Amino acid sequence: MSASPSEGDEAVINGVLTDDELRAVLTRLGPESERDAFGLVCRRWLRIQSSERRRLRARAGPSMLRRLAARFPGILELDLSQSPSRSFYPGVIDDDLNVIAGGFCNLRVLALQNCKGITDVGMVKLGEGLPCLQTLDVSHCKKLSDKGLKVVASGCRKLRQLHIAGCRLITDNLLRAMSKSCLNLEELGAAGLNSITDAGISALADGCHKMKSLDISKCNKVGDPGICKIAEASSSSLVSLKLLDCSKVGNKSIHSLAKFCCNLETLIIGGCQHISDESIEALALACCSRLRILRMDWCLKITDASLRSLLCNCKLLAAIDVGCCDQITDAAFQGMEANLFRSELRVLKINNCVGLTVLGVSRVIESCKALEYLDVRSCPQVTRQSCEEAGLQLPGSCKVNFEGSLSESDSSVDRFF
Repeated sequence: MSASPSEGDEAVINGVLTDDELRAVLTRLGPESERDAFGLVCRRWLRIQSSERRRLRARAGPSMLRRLAARFPGILELDLSQSPSRSFYPGVIDDDLNVIAGGFCNLRVLALQNCKGITDVGMVKLGEGLPCLQTLDVSHCKKLSDKGLKVVASGCRKLRQLHIAGCRLITDNLLRAMSKSCLNLEELGAAGLNSITDAGISALADGCHKMKSLDISKCNKVGDPGICKIAEASSSSLVSLKLLDCSKVGNKSIHSLAKFCCNLETLIIGGCQHISDESIEALALACCSRLRILRMDWCLKITDASLRSLLCNCKLLAAIDVGCCDQITDAAFQGMEANLFRSELRVLKINNCVGLTVLGVSRVIESCKALEYLDVRSCPQVTRQSCEEAGLQLPGSCKVNFEGSLSESDSSVDRFF
């Protein structure tokens, strides 16, 4: 007679399977919910499940963090970030960072976005206690300055990604420290840091030659000298460069990118009003095999020649924004259909281009079969009514935005830019 299920079955299973075999079972489970259910079987399975966990998102509190550190000794990624609009009081504070530095010594990734209660005191603890840290995000932690982050730079020499956007007390001094200590740095997000200058960017370039992604949008003291230096220093590695509203950036920077950075895939230069056709055409030829995303809205010197060159040469171009470039007309798309031109373009923003008509839109739709989003807001000659009157058939797979404020965004499009 077969035995009926009983409490003894659990003991039999535990007596047969070793810890390593149970870990093998755990690794074959897919969703996080299945892994959590694994730990509900018994204390032994919970211990194994806890020891194998590598990622954790938690709320603040030294006592809670101590318990988490004891339960999950293998954690490599810890997320304590807060929502910018819905934070809880007091949120993450320096005492929490002290516990993290002592209890999660193998940590590789730490996210602290919008943790506005932390200061340089906590950063010093992290720099002294987390030598294996590779990614740190302290975006919009407004109390942080060079003092604390310099200790992080010197103590976390394996750092590859650092995000400090909105930390307005940061200056060139931090970039100089990073150039000496963080030689493997690949990604820096430093948007909105008004104290950073060409001198700091140049110093960074002197030591950090593996830069893949650099975002210094709205750093209005950075211009051509700094960008030319970083382009040359990270020539083979630079893939993404974001310079939104960097008003001092001009044609010299774009020519330098064209000369050195043939692997560039993403370039954001919206609001850089000194940039003109001559440099964009050079970029279109030099980066034709890699360039995928280009934002150059409010680049008022840009004309049809730039857009035509980009569309004809950059076959992998997936998203382009030339909004408010009022010299763009139908001529930018002339000849596309006649030459059997086929583009992989998925997003085209040509809003507020007053010279554009339904004819130009029809050329785009005919030649860009992969198009998913077309923004023609505030184009006075391109309306839903004028398209219907012209008999223009808009593809169902493409969202055409005719109306709304230019300040309104679309999340499905924002991910490109």
